[in-house]
Amino acid sequence: MSLNLPQGMQITAPIKPEWEAILSTEALEFVAKLHRAFEARRQELLKARIERQARIDAGEMPDFLPETKHIREGDWKVAPVPAALQCRRVEITGPVEAKMIINAFNSGADSYMTDFEDSNSPNWDNQIQGQVNLYKAIRRELSFKNEAGKEYKLNDKIATLQIRPRGWHLDEKHVTVDGQRVGGGIFDFALVFFHNAKEQIARGAGPFYYLPKMESHLEARLWNDIFVMAQDHVGLPQGTIKATVLVETILATFEMEEILYELRNHSAGLNAGRWDYIFSCIKKFKKNKDFCLAQRGAITMEVPFMRSYALALVQACHKRGAPAMGGMSALIPIKNDPVANEKALAGIRHDKTRDANDGFDGGWVAHPGLVPIAMEEFVKVLGDKPNQFEKQVEGKFGPEQWLDFRPTTPITEAGLRNNINVGIHYLGSWLAGNGCVPIHNLMEDAATAEISRSQVWQWVVSPKGILDDGRKVTVEMVRPMIAEELAKVKATVAAQGEDTATYDQAAEIFDRMSLTPDYPEFLTLPLYEAMA
Repeated sequence: MSLNLPQGMQITAPIKPEWEAILSTEALEFVAKLHRAFEARRQELLKARIERQARIDAGEMPDFLPETKHIREGDWKVAPVPAALQCRRVEITGPVEAKMIINAFNSGADSYMTDFEDSNSPNWDNQIQGQVNLYKAIRRELSFKNEAGKEYKLNDKIATLQIRPRGWHLDEKHVTVDGQRVGGGIFDFALVFFHNAKEQIARGAGPFYYLPKMESHLEARLWNDIFVMAQDHVGLPQGTIKATVLVETILATFEMEEILYELRNHSAGLNAGRWDYIFSCIKKFKKNKDFCLAQRGAITMEVPFMRSYALALVQACHKRGAPAMGGMSALIPIKNDPVANEKALAGIRHDKTRDANDGFDGGWVAHPGLVPIAMEEFVKVLGDKPNQFEKQVEGKFGPEQWLDFRPTTPITEAGLRNNINVGIHYLGSWLAGNGCVPIHNLMEDAATAEISRSQVWQWVVSPKGILDDGRKVTVEMVRPMIAEELAKVKATVAAQGEDTATYDQAAEIFDRMSLTPDYPEFLTLPLYEAMA
């Protein structure tokens, strides 16, 4: 079918009849309006990322910004959060797929972050059908039948909805305005806001968002200015939108208070996005000969740089009257293995106990079966309070703590092979349209795939990339392992009754992304270009 597109807009993808309401002329005019107003700034900020990375590659280390000292030392707080965001002890996350949306809404969590980004494979069908799914879910009209005919519907009591659009670095390649691609984040936000904001307000909870991958307060300022224009466009009071920023880059850590300040009328706090944070550290210091992290399993929230970053986030949020949200443990329930399942649940309990005692107001889970455990641990600390905004974290945090990148060992052959295996498995699934994948009893998304290929790249390049048995990690070592792990992945996938068609391509991409001399900044960029 054909749409009545705004002047200057093109869509180079098939349009299903059921998408016509979402891709209405009025909604697409709003997309075009935001694009024309803000695309130049998005491109400037992406260019600034490249320039700063070049300085870091040349030896510059991040520090607090002298020009924003007055913000860090000023007496200000964010606007109070609305009642629907006061209690966020457990937040569940997942992609914008119908069954996942229903299960998450019905999970018993306080809040549900639905995801157009890391846990979603951003093919055209997923992005637009996801918009349709949310439109129906917000109006309590969404249902789903599985292959066995079982029907899933929304309960009367559902979690508060928050929506994560794509990060600034991602385009929506199928939509152009005046010959330029529209930013993926602007496209996702514009459609979901235009169609649903007033409906969400009428139902008492929204419009609320999560903002990913930011590296500076200027990137937060861009989102704030988009929010101002968006609210004016549909006739909502300023400050109606509330957004939580994921602090998942090492550079954003140095600007946490500034990010809160830029969004102070629209802020719903900060979240400690741990997996992307580890990936960011590897990416930013990839050319630093002194930097080399141990394998992923050794990088817990208790290691120095992760521990200090989490505590500093709580400190910054509560100092400024904002919610502080804990991140995601990748552990999930394990069927048919009671011993392994009990160990996984104990890991979740430990993670949420630590976060609650540190002062976090809530934390993330990836599976409905984990909501009761996480809720129990936060309630133990919070009691009948919805949050602990009043809790202040003592201590001083800065470069000395955040750049203390330990541990550097162990790096084992098993750890190396695990990175290869997880990377290939995830990429194969992503190419097939699934961005949220249980692998080896962990829930993996794009962030953990980024860690997997980045660590392999780092261990090959770094003089410190030495296995615990003394062997140096090399291209010649890794390439045969890629073939061997591909065979294991395909056997696993086939045994689950799934198609293995995309996994050879996934292995080729993993090889290219982990063994090329020039480090590719994001795995998802070339993947997206290769995707239909």
